[in-house]
Amino acid sequence: MRAYILTIGDEILIGQVTDTNATFMANALNEEGFEVVEHLSVADTREGIMSGLMRATEAADVVLVTGGLGPTKDDITKHVLADFCNTELVFHEESWKRLKKIYRTFGKKATKHHRVQCELPATATVLTNERGTAPGMWLELEGNIIVSMPGVPYEMRQLVRNEVIPRLLEFNGDDKRLRALTILTAGAGETTIAEQIEPVEDSLPEHMSLAYLPNLGTVRLRVTTRGTDEERMKAELEDVRVQIEDIIGDLVYGYGKGDLALAVQSRMQDKKLTLATAESCTGGSIAALITRHPGSSSHFMGSIVAYDNKVKNKVLGVPVNMIRKNGAVSEPVVKAMAEGARKKLGTDYAIATSGVAGPGGGTKDKPVGTIWIAVAGPEGTTARLLSSGKDRKRNIIYTVHQALDMLRRVLDGK
Repeated sequence: MRAYILTIGDEILIGQVTDTNATFMANALNEEGFEVVEHLSVADTREGIMSGLMRATEAADVVLVTGGLGPTKDDITKHVLADFCNTELVFHEESWKRLKKIYRTFGKKATKHHRVQCELPATATVLTNERGTAPGMWLELEGNIIVSMPGVPYEMRQLVRNEVIPRLLEFNGDDKRLRALTILTAGAGETTIAEQIEPVEDSLPEHMSLAYLPNLGTVRLRVTTRGTDEERMKAELEDVRVQIEDIIGDLVYGYGKGDLALAVQSRMQDKKLTLATAESCTGGSIAALITRHPGSSSHFMGSIVAYDNKVKNKVLGVPVNMIRKNGAVSEPVVKAMAEGARKKLGTDYAIATSGVAGPGGGTKDKPVGTIWIAVAGPEGTTARLLSSGKDRKRNIIYTVHQALDMLRRVLDGK
């Protein structure tokens, strides 16, 4: 079953609001095997919504719509839906009773302005909104399903999880679905990986595909298959996974949605190891990514942001003469930073970074993008030189990924 996502709102088009609804719906649909063919955002106008519905119903079997269900005059989605479905708006008494109850809970009284939220297309099946006042709507046309939901993210998400996905799965029955496997890699670019696994990609049957999703030092490989036999699809994905891992196994750090910080966390928890960071050019970004994940306190002891050379010396114990002789951006200094952090915080491992993130500060010998990373552990200390571009933000993100992957490889014995 093909799916289309239509989000409504001027605030989306002018960039005032980020369209997180489309991302959530796409993920939810994809996880259940529905093929999302397109996203479209349109204005809060009759023309925009009508043209969006026409385009969506021509392209897909099911259309998920968000936005325009509020009580104000600019909320016109259900009026356009009624016209599009050749029906009329009728008052839904059960929704009105529920809305009044919600307002009584807060010591308020629902007014005639709130009643308009209970005027719904006559042919719609009402979807109860457990987190708000505007009901969702399920409409069936010849060859299409249209689902309309509020644009408020936490209201929409509840409806998708509890109402929309279960109904779609029941409606879809045994029809063809998508199943996918995401292979997470780091340490090589998409071109290099594509060249190495080209024989695998070329051997894929027509109902399977492989996509490359690069992101500053990491590449996600998404393998997709289509069919009705769940066991066969699982076997196909597993076969491709084994083939790819046989070729680039040293680059693979996980599967699914995890990032490198989570991959490191899993390995350190399994081995009961601890970690510290000493960050100069990354300014605490490695620590921030690590602590984003619940459970990180089990292995992550802390971070020292040694941005100034005095901190490198006084806190991490990097000798002043070493900094003067080699410069802060150098192999000896970054190794000493990692060793100092490991000793200071009493951890099994430590990561360190020191570089010229940009856009200024570069020299002929050490241009912007010159960055050293190091990992210190029981086996000793290793360092690596990175050469990146001139964009500060990209350089920092790239360094974070490379440093975590360097530790991941040490933990994997690679």
